[in-house]
Amino acid sequence: MSPQKIISLLPAATEIVCALGLEENLVGRSHECDFPVSVKQLPVCSEANFPDGMSSLDIDKKVKELLSDALSVYTVKREKIKELGPDVVITQAQCEVCAVSLKEVEEALENYLDKQARIVSLQPNSLDDIFDNIREVANALNVKANGDKLIEDLQERVDIVRHKLKFIENKPTVACIEWLEPLMVSGNWVPELVSIAGGTSVLTEAGKHSPFVQWVDIQLQDPEIIIVMPCGFSIERTMKEMDLLLQLPSFADLQAIKNNRLYITDGNQYFNRPGPRIVDSIEILAEIIHPKQFIFGYEGDGWIRFAV
Repeated sequence: MSPQKIISLLPAATEIVCALGLEENLVGRSHECDFPVSVKQLPVCSEANFPDGMSSLDIDKKVKELLSDALSVYTVKREKIKELGPDVVITQAQCEVCAVSLKEVEEALENYLDKQARIVSLQPNSLDDIFDNIREVANALNVKANGDKLIEDLQERVDIVRHKLKFIENKPTVACIEWLEPLMVSGNWVPELVSIAGGTSVLTEAGKHSPFVQWVDIQLQDPEIIIVMPCGFSIERTMKEMDLLLQLPSFADLQAIKNNRLYITDGNQYFNRPGPRIVDSIEILAEIIHPKQFIFGYEGDGWIRFAV
């Protein structure tokens, strides 16, 4: 039986496929798949329907405009996918803003490919869901043992963090900012990651979608730690828009700012990707929240302290 040809339209799925030892089976990727770096040489099978470099507010407006007109935020490159002839296409049904959705893939490929491709759709809302997705991809690609081993290794790293915090009673309040304008705090799996890393997430509920909030909501919570992790943004990209936070009324009066506990993380590479590096995200949070207990070595690359 010849190896399955895989197209991944989701960065997290691309990372899962590679972590399962099947990178050589990948024949195509989404425009956002960039890790491991070697996947960048693969043909691109999707594109965003808005230009690069837009501000947070302009991106939000454009996305809402597209969705209100029943248009897609992304385009699936049908001709390229047909040319590549995949056996398996991996996409997601979690968020139509984050990546190409299941509906878009089904509509684009229905009765279009020369052979029937299996579509695997991921929809994680929690850490367990992410591990289940890894298992689902492994089973679909006939590498169940690889999937079991990968999950076991990831779970072991999570357990190390949990164990080290077992007797730590101080669980500081943490506000995780997922979007700068309009303000949004991180939901889905992030509150759970914060909890595992020894913090208490504010204004969000584990397993629920990320909510938009008012600035006054954050002021009333007055979190001990603020972590900025905009969806799809690198640290450098986020730095360009930090003034949006700094200019908010009485921002400097928050205890997190007074105590120099404002941080920026690489939301794009870590927190917004429900794949194997979600455990790296837990380790990043542990370093930030409990610096005396953890030094994993992510500072400078995965996160920085932002001095106001």
